Amino acid sequence: MKKIEDAKKILEELGLPRKQQNERSALTLLALCNLKKNSKWSNAKAVSMSVMGNKENAKYEGIMRFIAEHYNKQYAENSRETFRRQTLHQFVQAGIVNHNPENPNLPTNSKDNHYRLSHEALKVIKTFGSKKWEKEIQHFIEDVGILREKYNKKREQRKIPLVLKDGTKLSFSPGKHNEVQISIIEEFAPRFAPGSVLLYVGDTVKKNLYLDKTGLEKLNVPINEHSKLPDVVLFDRKRNWLFLVEAVTSHGPVSPKRIVEMEKLLKKCKSGKIYVTAFPDFKEFKKHTPEIAWETEVWVVDFPDHMIHFNGDKFLGPR
Repeated sequence: MKKIEDAKKILEELGLPRKQQNERSALTLLALCNLKKNSKWSNAKAVSMSVMGNKENAKYEGIMRFIAEHYNKQYAENSRETFRRQTLHQFVQAGIVNHNPENPNLPTNSKDNHYRLSHEALKVIKTFGSKKWEKEIQHFIEDVGILREKYNKKREQRKIPLVLKDGTKLSFSPGKHNEVQISIIEEFAPRFAPGSVLLYVGDTVKKNLYLDKTGLEKLNVPINEHSKLPDVVLFDRKRNWLFLVEAVTSHGPVSPKRIVEMEKLLKKCKSGKIYVTAFPDFKEFKKHTPEIAWETEVWVVDFPDHMIHFNGDKFLGPR
């Protein structure tokens, strides 16, 4: 189809890598331009769109749904991550698309995540096929480095900083989940795991934000792409206790199923294991109460000085 081939040509001229000059990326560009098969490039407009979308009560129309409806190309629902990681991520880096322009502080796992063509990219795209194209594309290429630098600077400013005891500086992406993780390190650890060291913490964008590979290997904790470590891992050398903490803002408390998974993962680790589920508030805690495993701990950010033990026969000790 000529429209898709034109979109591929635009992506090539805009300097996208060859891997982002494919049909999926071309269709994504057409969706973000709100262009149907018979629409003219001069009629392109920037609209905020989510990746998947939902016809019922959707805040943003979905890119994948637009493609299915107007270009008769069906992608499986589990292709969402491919769209994000193999197309939209590169569009953002290239200055073609802005991520969450209507609410820059949205967490990366929010259902309201959205993408929209940058003003500069739209200006260029509308001239495709006209005499102005060559001039506009050259201007865009000359300015894109500056645009990318500005975008990255704004994104870095929105990150949440954390400095560890050893001076290591971490930057968390914005969002409730990461706020809870920071509270675990800053508030939970000094109260209930004094003197402990951080071995691992993830991020909603970067899985291994901080990873003490040597420290984990010494404890026989396997580290590979299949290791499903909890959100925060702390180690108390004095008591030889390993704190395994899950931060919960929507799903994922320390359930019986999670205990089985962790015990299997840590079968060679001889340290005492303490399982903790951390919640931002009691409202979130109450929603997940039926799922929490017995003989585990619960900590609530809003009440940092208190711990809830599920069972009552002991408090804050290894299983």
